[in-house]
Amino acid sequence: MRLVTVTLRSLFIQIVIVLAAAIVCACSDTGAGGEPGEPAGGGSGAAPTETQWPAPKFPISVVKGERYLVDADGRPFLIQGDAAWSLIAELSREDVERYLRDRRARGFNAVLVNLIEHKFARHPPLNAYGDAPFAIPGDFGTPNDRYFDHADWVLARAEQMGLLVMLTPMYMGNGGGDEGWYQEIRRSGADKIRDFGRYIGRRFKAHRNVLWIQGGDYNPPDKNLVRALVQGIRESDPAALQSAHCGPETEALDYWNGEPWLDLDTIYTYEPVYLAAMRAYRRPEGLPYILIESHYENEYRSTPLQLRTQAFHALLSGATGQIFGNSPIWHFDGPGLFAGPADWRTELGSRGAHSMTNIRRLFDGIAWWKLRPDLDQHLLVGGIGQGKRRAVAALASDDSFAVVYVPSDRAVAIDLGQLSGPRVRGRWYDPGLGIFAPASRTPFPATGIRTLNERRSAVGSFDKILVLESVE
Repeated sequence: MRLVTVTLRSLFIQIVIVLAAAIVCACSDTGAGGEPGEPAGGGSGAAPTETQWPAPKFPISVVKGERYLVDADGRPFLIQGDAAWSLIAELSREDVERYLRDRRARGFNAVLVNLIEHKFARHPPLNAYGDAPFAIPGDFGTPNDRYFDHADWVLARAEQMGLLVMLTPMYMGNGGGDEGWYQEIRRSGADKIRDFGRYIGRRFKAHRNVLWIQGGDYNPPDKNLVRALVQGIRESDPAALQSAHCGPETEALDYWNGEPWLDLDTIYTYEPVYLAAMRAYRRPEGLPYILIESHYENEYRSTPLQLRTQAFHALLSGATGQIFGNSPIWHFDGPGLFAGPADWRTELGSRGAHSMTNIRRLFDGIAWWKLRPDLDQHLLVGGIGQGKRRAVAALASDDSFAVVYVPSDRAVAIDLGQLSGPRVRGRWYDPGLGIFAPASRTPFPATGIRTLNERRSAVGSFDKILVLESVE
């Protein structure tokens, strides 16, 4: 009898484990996710089989008076990007193809890439085929066509797959040191840098999926060197969009304020993202902006919860996109900054990547371009929190729907009178699992303040999204 009882108990436990795993798998996550201190972990590396994402029509452009980007058909374009800094320098064409197809299938629509690599590749600045970017090492006046032929191929494949390439032409490196090209840029001088800009502008003009990103982890003391590069690119390709990747805790508009070439603002912060995001949204220039960098997966002990929080802090505070990063994917097993997983292929299916797919699914299902951040807490009036556990909210410009992100398992108080009514339907979304569940007793009258909560499921995430929609 004791043997039978133990056997049945073991069988029951195995069934529960299998069912839980099936639920997690079906919901596009690889683990519970989101718990404070949880390691980011890896995934199976297997690419999804679905490619349900609509492809944009390039080029992307800025709409005057709006805080978002649009594609060539006028459709709003929300940047869901992946940091792939060493893509051009490190990978063979076969591996480039594998990476781009995987990211496209997971809902990414943009990649952040260095055109030339100074340190974070196995044989910098050579590419995987042994081609150097310059005939004379470090001399920007001697571009090597063979190297840029390969870069041209990478841009073309990304364009064919519907991926925007946020291309950093001469990454300067943290502090202007050996991670980047700033010292070589200074030695080459403004005239050669301008000619280099003309060269790459002419070489890549045919690819309408390029957004130029100037700088790279640095605020260069000599701004004229960047201005020379910008001028050269614009002489060859006047329509190309340009932005900047500054040093940490620096907004692009702060450092490049008044520069006519800056089409898109960026924020780069390791602090609670909503602080920089809301500040960018309040700026009088009214430029669209993105979160270009924050914590990367597998670095600084980041967790899936932290990665999702920084994304939602940006997107619900007015950003028109955000960039996710994973180590070793950003350097593709070349030299990185931190010890971590050794094979970028096994990280393709990481928990962080699953979370980004779930974020894309959520925003694809709403008219996100209508959202205005709830800067003064007129909608979200209780349970707001502080720091990286701060809840953030946004309300549609026509008051027809709202989105609230809550980074921990707690109740929030909502002023339903902010929505157009007469009733409001509520749904909870688990961003770790990618599933919706109706709010209790929904729909509600569109009046007064209501406290809402969701009991965390056994396999769900600590963080949650509340979607509120006006209904008749």
